[in-house]
Parts: sequence; C-alpha cells; structure tokens
Amino acid sequence: MATKHEQILAFIDSLTVGNKISVRQIAKELNVSEGTAYRAIKEAENQGMVSTIERVGTIRIEKKKKENFEHLTFAEIISIVDGQVLGGREGLHKTLNRFVIGAMKLDAMMRYTERDSLLIVGNRVRAHELALQEGAAVLITGGFDTEENVKKLADEKKLPIMSTSYDTFTVAAMINRAIYDQLIKKEIVLVGDIYTPLKDVVYLSPRDRLDKWYQFNEQTTHSRYPVVDDGGRVTGMVTSKDVIGKDRSMFIEKVMTKNPMTVQKETSLTYAAHMMVWEGIEIMPVIGPHHKLQGLVSRQDVLKALQHINRQPQVGQTIDDIVASRLEAVEDGQDEGTVYQSLVTPQMTNQLGTMSYGVFTSFVTEASSRLLRKYKKGDLVVENLSIYFIKPIQLESMLTIKPRLLEAGRKFAKLDIEVFHEKVLVGKALLLAQLIDR
Repeated sequence: MATKHEQILAFIDSLTVGNKISVRQIAKELNVSEGTAYRAIKEAENQGMVSTIERVGTIRIEKKKKENFEHLTFAEIISIVDGQVLGGREGLHKTLNRFVIGAMKLDAMMRYTERDSLLIVGNRVRAHELALQEGAAVLITGGFDTEENVKKLADEKKLPIMSTSYDTFTVAAMINRAIYDQLIKKEIVLVGDIYTPLKDVVYLSPRDRLDKWYQFNEQTTHSRYPVVDDGGRVTGMVTSKDVIGKDRSMFIEKVMTKNPMTVQKETSLTYAAHMMVWEGIEIMPVIGPHHKLQGLVSRQDVLKALQHINRQPQVGQTIDDIVASRLEAVEDGQDEGTVYQSLVTPQMTNQLGTMSYGVFTSFVTEASSRLLRKYKKGDLVVENLSIYFIKPIQLESMLTIKPRLLEAGRKFAKLDIEVFHEKVLVGKALLLAQLIDR
C-alpha cells in the first residue's frame, strides 16, 4: 500500500499544469498533517513537478524534458529577475521560446513579438497590450506598473505580465546567463540517463534461500544482486564473495552486505564513477524516495558513458572547461619533463582580482590528468589533493605548471605539482589519484 507521502506525490502529479497548491489545501483534501504535506510538496519541487514563486505561491508545472532544458518557464524568469506577477498567473508554467527587447518603435517591435515569446519593455502600456494580444508574455523593467485593463487581458489570455526593478539591459544579461547555465546542466549526464530500469532488474528478497542466488547466477551469469524487502526498499547486496562456502539453505539476509552504497537518478555520472572506482564497486542500486529500488547502474556502463561524453562537442563551458581549453603543453628546454602554460583570464579570478583557489585546483588536476594520459596510465579520479601553499596570482599572469610523477602503480598514482610565474614558485601541491583504465 502506498504511503501518505507517495499518495500526496501521486495527487500532485494528477493535477492540471498551472494549478496552484498549498500545504493547507493538501493537508485538508488528503487528510494528512501539514508537516507531511510540506515535506511531500518539497519533494515534488525537487522532482520538478511544482515551482514555488515568491508573492505567488506554489504552482503545478510541466516537468522539463532534458532536450528542452535550455527553454525557461515564465516562473523561472520571475525568480531570475526577482520580479512580481501583475497578472496572468495561470500562465507561469508556460515556456518561452525567445525574448524580444522593446527598444524600438511600436510597429517594429510587434514584427518581432510572436506567440510564446517574452517582450522585455519599459513603461509602454500600448506595447504591453499588443504583446498580450499576439500571445506573448510581458516583462516590464524599471519597476513600473501597468493599467488594470492590461492586467485583466493577461488573466483572460493566461499569459503572465511581470514587473522587475532592474533595467532592460541587466534583465537581458540575467536571462542570457540563466539560459547558458541551463545548457551546461543539459550536458551533465546523470545516472538516470544510462541506468537499467527496474523492469529489467533481477533482485532477491531477505527471506529467499541462498539456492535462489545460484539459480539467478545460472540464468543471468551475473554475480551481484540487490536485496529488496516487501516494501520495495533496498536493504542489502549479495555477491559471490558473500555466498561462497555457505549452506544453500541459509537465508539471504544472513549473508548479505547491509546498507549498500546507492545512487539516485539525479546523481551525476562523474560522481557515480568516483564512488564506484574509489570503493571498488561493480554494481550500485538506483533508488528513489524512501530508498525504493528503481534500477541498477554498472561500473562498465558508467565508464562507457564517460568515454562517450569526452568525444562530444560542448555548448556550455564550466570553469574546468575554460581551464582545460587554456592549458597548453610547451617544450621546457631543460629536459624536466612535460610543462604546461596558461594565462589567467578574468573568469578565473575572485572579487579581489587574483586567481581563485578553485581555479588553482583545476589547473593542478588538469595538468596531472594530461601527464598521466601521456604515459598511457589512464584517466584519474582524485582521491586526495594537498595544497602546500599558494601565493596571490594576478590577472593576466602567465603560469607555468610542472607536474611530476612520483609513483605510479596499476591502480594509483602520486604526483607533485609546482606552479611558477616568471620563474618564481607561486604554488605547490601533492595529488593522489586512482586510475581508470581507458
């Protein structure tokens, strides 16, 4: 039987997109406590089913598909520009395809304003009205209001008309930044993109006998199975190491490894790879709310996906991507091994104008990774990074990074990294890493 939490989530999922919900309403309709209702609404928000907007409330939204990730909803626009809704609240869940800056004559502005777009404009009431009639939402900049008849039109059309205190140029920059961030999110591969779903997973019950493990082993040729209780929750894992030499009539719960490491569908692939390599795990259960089994992900699947990602072109760039694109191998001329150089750009600095500590870490990790690939040792997963010291490094400084391999085994590596600016040592670090075979 479904728990109260699951019943609330199912109820929210059944609501029409655009519906407004509240803790009190949910508690009253489903006869649950307000605390239970609040926790379920927060879970629904984490799953992308609802969105909470200041001065508006919580509304049911359409869950975004990954291929549509770069398109923002009007609810997200409100959050980005710290705005308020003047009318058309029922349309906040809708997605905008483009935005138009209204810095031109009215007739020219209307040629560019089309259905499902957003017109960003100042205190021009006629423009607000015409945009809504064309099927476009409106964002009024400079903190201005609009006329009551325009607000009523927005309500009729179910198209938001919003206001923000920021100027038009700042708003456009903020929305562009948000779209760029969404592109980066779109490129992040999650466990949910590659895992094996529950319908294709073989699992055991705590009250099964060991003999059932042997039956599954013959049928599937696999040796690792999750253990799932009557409520669908993951309680353990059983591997060949757990059953070898044990009586086949024993219960699975007597030999299983309890509290196994798990991931969720929202876990990033890189994080899952790190856990699996670090802990030596071949298979991990993928769980949902209340620790319920949703599928499995294997180490082999993770590593294949990571190799595929490395061959794909990128649209958005993170700081690590910027560091990697700027780092160049150069000839040292003194036979001291491989040396890398990079210029410190504005994106790499903190508010004081010096290189941030996070960027220093990225340089150290990227240079070490390239050195290991050069020696065909494989890709690395950082296990420990010790920074001995780092001096302030100014904007537009040319850095020279010298990684040196101290030890390297089949599964691990230790590197010493020195960072110079104009032949002066400005940073030093020691990196321990586990290696992934390519």
